[in-house]
Amino acid sequence: MSSETSSGPLRDVAVAWEALEDAFENNAPEVHSFLNLATGDVIRIVDGVADPGMHARVAADAGYLHVDPVSSREQYRWMERFIATVEEPELRQRLVGSIDGKGAFRRFKDVLMTFPVDRERWFAFRSERLRTAMEAWLTAHGLHAVPRAEWTVPTAENVKVVTEQQVATAAEPVRVVRRSRTAAADAARARAHEIVDLLPVRERRPLPRARARSGERRDSGAGGEDAGTDDDRGDSEQPEQPEQTEQE
Repeated sequence: MSSETSSGPLRDVAVAWEALEDAFENNAPEVHSFLNLATGDVIRIVDGVADPGMHARVAADAGYLHVDPVSSREQYRWMERFIATVEEPELRQRLVGSIDGKGAFRRFKDVLMTFPVDRERWFAFRSERLRTAMEAWLTAHGLHAVPRAEWTVPTAENVKVVTEQQVATAAEPVRVVRRSRTAAADAARARAHEIVDLLPVRERRPLPRARARSGERRDSGAGGEDAGTDDDRGDSEQPEQPEQTEQE
């Protein structure tokens, strides 16, 4: 749900806080950061590294908003305020000396490297200041940060369930095809029975076994030929009878 100000409702953006925090902290003149208003991601363009025309294209795109980093002067004030919260005298004295002159930020961090507890305190202190600055910047541009969707590493059980579901889904069409073929065959048989029931009784008599009868004809024909041969042979063996004349 969008918040509202005196100038109107704010636009919800799922801001990538860590990337935006880095953009606010990095105030190098050759680094240009932009917030994607649709995704909440932050892109960084470095002069001399990126495409020369990329900076101009992104800057002219209404879907991106240029990030104004916190000035070095303001970040220097943060270090001074943090030093005032340090209770150990030795550490406080070393930190005061580290921020004197050029290279103050690097020396300040080097001193904290040997004091892990205060180093973590500094990170939390700085993050709080950066968050306050980012929220003020977002509000000034009519934006309201909303939580981003969290991605969690799936467990082995989750992967197993998803895999089994995918295998079952892939095998489902095969079962459907098999069921469809069986149903089609059953429907064809039922239709054939219906057609047979509609035919008259005369039309439903079985057809003559033409093939069997033709075989019988062949067998009988073969036997007749043999018999005829025997008869012919017998006739040939009988002596011819002389024809009687009228004189007799």
